[in-house]
Amino acid sequence: MNNVKNSKEPDDIQFEEKISEHTPPPKTSRGLHGPSLGIGAGIAIVSIISAFLAVNIMDTSPELQFEENSPTVTPSLTPQPTQPPGPQIIQGLLDDDPVKGNPDATVTIVEFSDFQCPFCQRFHQTTLPLILENYVDTGKVKFVYRDFPIQSLHPNGAIPAALASECADEQGMFWQYHDKLFQTQKNWERLASADVVNELKTFAEELGLDANQFNDCLNSGKYLDEVNNDLQDGTSYGITGTPGFFIGNEERGYIKVSGAQPYSVFQRVLDEMLAS
Repeated sequence: MNNVKNSKEPDDIQFEEKISEHTPPPKTSRGLHGPSLGIGAGIAIVSIISAFLAVNIMDTSPELQFEENSPTVTPSLTPQPTQPPGPQIIQGLLDDDPVKGNPDATVTIVEFSDFQCPFCQRFHQTTLPLILENYVDTGKVKFVYRDFPIQSLHPNGAIPAALASECADEQGMFWQYHDKLFQTQKNWERLASADVVNELKTFAEELGLDANQFNDCLNSGKYLDEVNNDLQDGTSYGITGTPGFFIGNEERGYIKVSGAQPYSVFQRVLDEMLAS
């Protein structure tokens, strides 16, 4: 495995958008300072959102890197050498975040993800459906989504999309909105910030959400603290790129899986956890 700073490497050897290992760790909210994200020039909510973001969202300041993996190598339980060899006991990994599947399932997958990350989209389009079919829908595993928007890579839309998904969750429509964001990622990922926000509101209308409630929620930056909490937690648990996963439970511990790895990687970890 080699880290290369070239986003034009062949797509089949890229697994995640990675924060530079040389970047100093972000500060917590107790001593937090971050740059303005420029979320909404030209939109009505700019003064509110920008003010919140300037204070509350971590400045990860990442450098874009990719994990290069040979597609001919058979994945193992630890597909990348930086991952721990076995389960880690992690306290507080589960927050009040959206859950799909049996809430009493003995094994949990916790994903830290960015709606604008192409590797996250790859996972949700190619691997997650198989995980849902074989593990979540059968009641064996529950799946938890947590926000990890890397604003330095996606300054126009990652954080607004995370906030919008939280507003959809407020109306019990997180997973429908989640799917919509990934399905349409290519349509909105390069838009200006103001246009992204307009698209996010349009998606809510198309999904049948209460538009006034959704717009008020998004305009106010209501869930900035929630998004920031996920960012801080992910960083403290060792998430360095998206998508990043922890699979297991609090008793046995969690195995970390980094990147949009093939289904076989998740299958092996899940089967090991379920058998224990």
